Order: sequence, then C-alpha cells, then structure tokens
Amino acid sequence: MSEISLEIDGREVKAEEGTAILEAAKGAGIDIPTLCYHPALSPFGACRLCTVEITSRGRNRLVTSCNYPIEDGLIVNTKSPDVIETRKIICELLLTRCPSVKVIQDLAREYGVEKPRFKLADEKCILCGLCARICEERIGVSAINFVGRGVDRKVETPFQATSDIDLDVCLACGACAFVCPTGAIKLEDITKKKPMPILAEFEAGLKSRAPVYIPFPQAVPNVPVIDREKCAHFTTDKCKICEEFCTPKAINFEQEDETLEVEVGSIILATGYDTFDPSVITQYGYGKFDNVITGLQFERLCSATGPTGGNIRLKDGSVPKSVALVHCVGSRDKNYHDYCSRVCCMYALKHSHLIKEKTNAEVHQIFTDIRCFGKDYEDFYQRLVHEGINFVRGKVQHITGTNGKEGTQERLIISAEDPDNGKVTQVVADMVVLCTAIETQQDAGKVAQAFSISQKADGFFLERHPKMDPIATMTDGVYVVGCCQGPKDIPDTVSQASAAAAQVLALITKGKVELEAGTAVIDEALCSGCRTCNTLCPYTAITFDEEKKVSNINEALCKGCGVCVAACPSGAISGRHFTTEQLVAELEGMLA
Repeated sequence: MSEISLEIDGREVKAEEGTAILEAAKGAGIDIPTLCYHPALSPFGACRLCTVEITSRGRNRLVTSCNYPIEDGLIVNTKSPDVIETRKIICELLLTRCPSVKVIQDLAREYGVEKPRFKLADEKCILCGLCARICEERIGVSAINFVGRGVDRKVETPFQATSDIDLDVCLACGACAFVCPTGAIKLEDITKKKPMPILAEFEAGLKSRAPVYIPFPQAVPNVPVIDREKCAHFTTDKCKICEEFCTPKAINFEQEDETLEVEVGSIILATGYDTFDPSVITQYGYGKFDNVITGLQFERLCSATGPTGGNIRLKDGSVPKSVALVHCVGSRDKNYHDYCSRVCCMYALKHSHLIKEKTNAEVHQIFTDIRCFGKDYEDFYQRLVHEGINFVRGKVQHITGTNGKEGTQERLIISAEDPDNGKVTQVVADMVVLCTAIETQQDAGKVAQAFSISQKADGFFLERHPKMDPIATMTDGVYVVGCCQGPKDIPDTVSQASAAAAQVLALITKGKVELEAGTAVIDEALCSGCRTCNTLCPYTAITFDEEKKVSNINEALCKGCGVCVAACPSGAISGRHFTTEQLVAELEGMLA
C-alpha cells in the first residue's frame, strides 16, 4: 500500500493508506483516549472518547478517530477546545452510568469532572462491544452479544445464560473478560462451565500460563511455543491474533510436525525421570489441602524466578510459622517403589536450611532413616541439627486439617508412627512438603524398545555391568546416563555424563570398531524363511530378505547370545566358533 501524509497536532505523520486516524496517531506517539478500541478487532466507535477534530476540504468537523480513515493532506487536532469539551461531556455521561468504575473515575478526573450533574446509575458495562466483537471475530462462537434496543440495550448471552450446559456455546476462554475495559464481565455470570487455567509445567502447577509461552527461562532455543490443545485457533479455526501482530512473521499455523532421520555412530540416552504423584496415597492429603505440596513445588517457591519471587508463602500469601518435611513419599514402600530415591534426604535438609533462612519458621523433618551418603553430607546434617531443626522418626499415618478461627489459615496435623516402638507422634504445621520418589518416565518402555536396550524390574534402563561398565548397554554405541539409569544426585549425574562423552569420543577417534567374534551365522541353503529368529532376536540384528526369502544377520548388531541358534526349527543357524563339529573336536582333543 502507498503511504499518505497528514498533519496531527501540527506534526507531519506518514501512514499506510486505509489506516485509521487513531492508529496513525498511536504510531506517531500521540495519545488519544479510548475505551472501545482494540488493535485486533474491527473499530466500533461506541465510547466516542477518541473524538478528534479534522479539517478536510476546508471544512472542520468532529469524528471518531478509531474508524475514520486517513486522507492525504488531512489536518487532525486531538486537543482543540471543541474536542476537550466533547470528551468532558462524554466522561460525565460515562461517570453517571458507571460511577464506581476506576478507569472512568480517572478519565473524568483528567478532564475536570468530579461529580456528574445527572442522576447516578449503578452499572459497570459501558456497551463498548469489545466482548461481543472478540467472541465473534476472534473466538468464532458468538456466545455473547448485544440484546435489546435504546435504553434497554445490554450485553447478554444467548437465551440469558442457558441452564443446559450442552447448549452453552461459551468456551469459558475468558477473552471477553480480558478485553473488558471496566471489569464488568465475570465468567461465572456468562457460563456455568468452569474455567480451567493452563498450569505452567515448569512452575510445577503453581502458576498459570498462556497458550503461547516460553517453556522455561533457559530454554534452548529461547523462543515461544504454541500449545495446540489450548490455542483458540486450533480449537475454533479463528483468532490468529499472534500471527497478525508478530513483526518478524515467525508464526506459521500451517506448519506440520517433522520427523528427522539422523545417521550417528553413538547415542547417549539422558531422558531423565518423573516424580511420583503423591495424590495416590490419600493419607498425605495432597490435592485435598492447599498447603500440602511436593518438594519440586517448594523448590519453585524458593527460586528467585518462581511464582513468589523466592518468598516462601502459603496459599493465602501469608508466611508459614511451622513447616514439616515428609521423607520417602513413594520411596522404600513395597506398595509403590521399594528402592531409595537417594536425593530426597539431602534436598529436604537443604529446604530446611532455606526455610530457616527466609522465614525463621519452626521446621520438622519426619523420616524413617536419614541417608547422608555423599561427600560432606554428614557435616551438613550435623549443621542443621545445631540450627534447631526438629527431627522426628516415624512413618506418616495420615495428615488432617484443623479449621482455624475466622480469618486465620487452616493448620495441618501430621501423625507419624515410629517403626521401632510403635509410638505415634503428632506434629502441627502450616505447610507440609512431601519428598516424592524419583521414578521412570512414562514412555521409558517405548524408548528401551526403540534403542534395543533392557530395563530393570523397577523400569530404569539396564547397564551392561553395574560396576565394570555402568554407562554402556548391551547394544554397542548406546549409553545411558543420569536418572534414566537409576536415581542419583547431580554430582553422580555429571560424572556419568562426562564418562559417556569420553567413551563416545574414544569410539570416534578409533576409526574402526571391533565386532563380536562369536556371532551367529545363517546357512541360506537350510533356511526355510519361517522368520522365527526375526521376532526372537533381542538386538534386532536379524532381517528378512524378501527377494531370497531367507533371513540375514547383521554382524555389527549381533552379540552371539545364541537365542536364534536354539530356536531355529531347521537348524540353519549356528554360532560362529561354536558349531557342533567344533565342540565335538574339542571334546575329542580333551579325551585323547
């Protein structure tokens, strides 16, 4: 489009043809008040606050700047006496209709209106139409709109909020409430559907996020992503506001997922872990009591980049006076995970130190055993003993709540039984932190199958040898590091990762790879093409040749385990260096 030159408040301004006066003024840094304008929606001119005086073809007149297109040579005055007087009258009328709305009070005060001359009403809606326009134009459902005429005109939902939730077209997305300039819209007045906030995964569910978000502060690449399941465009095929306003044009809704195939010589699996969901153990009250949280959630509370800016706070925003940390939630429990998660004791001690440092609250550690196994860990434990941390030995039986007096926070009672003498101890706290178990990722089985590696009974990836080769697997070139191989802390993870990197580099610098000598071999003349061996091979080393109708063995993948040799019904497979003739010859040599 061609550029047009016009004058706004004595300044020459250039803008594209078709641009409204309001947009041209904002682009030049000239402020024009408005309550019914939004750059993502069509102009409506309902509030009239954006009124300006224009001079065109020698004629002066007042127009609404949000929907009046610019003209070449147009002269615009945003602060002429007529404009100021008009806005003053508009502010008085708005204040008469909505005397309790702060944004209107501030506007009226700016134009010298303290008290309107007319009889006050008690409304919050100024009939700007922003809610109706965003619901129709961007969300595409028209769940809210104008009804009635004249003095009876108002914003309402179809059939005045139907009680049948199946007929309610509202998505409970909150777009109408977001754009409402006066706060007149409350979702509970529009729909009986319950709004579901999108909980931020990185914040462990303590904070909500938008459908367009950066996964976490140090994300690589550090760019926003779009949540397909929550994005309004993927739900209704409308919206696209972000695409229109992205200056670099980086958003492409037509982009499809790509599957890339990369040829590599070695693979390091560092797929991490999941934390145990404590809600399945109902006696802990997780999900029932607001102030029963997990260790990971508490970690985010303590972080300077967390939802509370590093301040330890209860659900109501107050500072806890007493905090209890419960060890082994899901760990060392035959009903869930019988292994020790290794990191829980030490991060519980760290959390205790932070609580004392930031709140000076009373801290209780409820444990069955304290396992401080690492370098200087015992010293840290002794330091906390001297700091006044209360250590209570016992297995938590249940956590209950006490109803506080009016205006006070509910407190929590933790009952713990000593496993040695059966004595039950009760601890009262404002907050309970559950030190949850480390467990495998939900898709660990699929990953193991994809890379032809094994899993232990607890689901973690199995190494070649726990002492002699703790990072290699039975598949050459595939290494496992970190908590996907088993629970471990940061120093052990770093050590494993460094060792795996060294082994990969050593393999690369060799240039040649030594293969197993005792691999299996197929006699094609005897092979019947039954494919029994194909399905049994644990290393996927056997493929079927469709042209020859026989199976082939990839010697680089074969480990000589002998499963195929034993299973072959036609005796076509033998182990190299372990043939029947060779074994008989060895026996004859021994007996000679």
